[in-house]
Amino acid sequence: MRKFTIALSLFAAITSQQTLAQSSDPTVMTINGVAVPRSEFEYSFNKNNGEGVIDKLSVDEYVPLFVNYKLKVAAALDAKLDTLSSFRQEYQMYRDQQVRPTMVTDADVLAEARQMYDRTKAMIGTKGLIRPAHILLRLSTKATAQQQEQIKQRMDSVYRALQGGADFAEMAKKVSEDKGSAARGGELPWIAPSQTLKEFEDVAYALAPGQMSKPFLSPVGYHVILMKDRKQLEPFDSLKATIVESIERRGIRNDIADMKLRRKVTESAGKLNADQVMQQQADSLAAANPEMKYLFKEYHDGLLLYEISTREVWDKASSDEAALKAWFDTHKKNYAWKEPRYKGIAYHVKTKQDVKAVKNCVKKLPFDQWAEALRTTFNPDSIIRIRVEKGIFKPGDNATIDKMVFKQAAQAEVNPDYPIDAVFGKKVKRPDDYNDVRPQVVEDLQDYLEQEWVADLRRRYQVEVNKEVLKTVNKHL
Repeated sequence: MRKFTIALSLFAAITSQQTLAQSSDPTVMTINGVAVPRSEFEYSFNKNNGEGVIDKLSVDEYVPLFVNYKLKVAAALDAKLDTLSSFRQEYQMYRDQQVRPTMVTDADVLAEARQMYDRTKAMIGTKGLIRPAHILLRLSTKATAQQQEQIKQRMDSVYRALQGGADFAEMAKKVSEDKGSAARGGELPWIAPSQTLKEFEDVAYALAPGQMSKPFLSPVGYHVILMKDRKQLEPFDSLKATIVESIERRGIRNDIADMKLRRKVTESAGKLNADQVMQQQADSLAAANPEMKYLFKEYHDGLLLYEISTREVWDKASSDEAALKAWFDTHKKNYAWKEPRYKGIAYHVKTKQDVKAVKNCVKKLPFDQWAEALRTTFNPDSIIRIRVEKGIFKPGDNATIDKMVFKQAAQAEVNPDYPIDAVFGKKVKRPDDYNDVRPQVVEDLQDYLEQEWVADLRRRYQVEVNKEVLKTVNKHL
């Protein structure tokens, strides 16, 4: 009896928690048997009606859009589009863009900064850092003994002038062939051991601040060094901010994330691959942060929506030539123009002979073949023989056509390289076929296919909206 009482108490506690969860985030609608919690609807509604949105919708106005969105996602899932490798790869990319930054903490970055500091300090050792200035006269590795002697004599002359009181910085600006440092009076940045040529380093580290070397030869030429300063590496705390900034700038957070990911895979002893580890991380983020949960869902469903819409509407409307023609033929009155257009070309040539040559090139060809014919005939390579604007123009679209066809007082810009303007084509009162107004026809056919598709989805899938819960959207505590 006592066991039964305990079991009954546990059951009551569990059902009480479930009831509390349901009441705190009740179902606002059910689509194709899948419950949509109020929080998900609120996330979508608020994101699409936030700051900067001009045409904001009420909750009731937004419901049909949200339902249509969910219906399309349901159709995509039924079509198993979520199993496509292309979908999985793209979703993983979006997911990882959100997950990877969360795998790296500020403490991780600080630890990396400390390791970089310790490595640098070990490399520098007791020799410290130096900040030299130098004057360089370059010497080719193929230089003859005579040429080397000439460069040496030039450097000896520079050195004597410096010993005689010439200003080192001014001399560097005048004669040094290391142009980068010459502009700064010969000054180089702080140098650590093993960062430069051995011959240069050996001489430089032997100098005290303010001391100048004699001319010496390195693999790049003759140098004279003036030691500006020397120091030991500063304590970590004084360099910490600079090192962290360098880490951020170099993208080392990505390297840390990669290292952590590899470690988690290794620690799983073959049970998890990298994608599964990333999904676990995403699940943890989603459980702790509803905004992140619905952001992942938005990526997931948005990709499915794009793929199913491409298949059901966009590709059908843009590539089905027979459907486009049939739509245009049935709805011609919708594409009538209020004023005539000019269907043809405005072109600009260098010689009068080419005015006629252009017309002869295209006059017997269909309009959609003109551009390729002109390109291959007159501009087959990098030499541009003619300039052409092709299209269906209304007044105001093209200054040359305005002036020569519509007889308007238009000021066409004259290109001195192509001084002769001409036109070829015809005035048309209405579109000859759907290609003359193709963008509008495609858009209208897409709208029609969209409406038919949504109507079919609403017949196929059951939709139930809880109007009482809907009234509480953004109004609950």
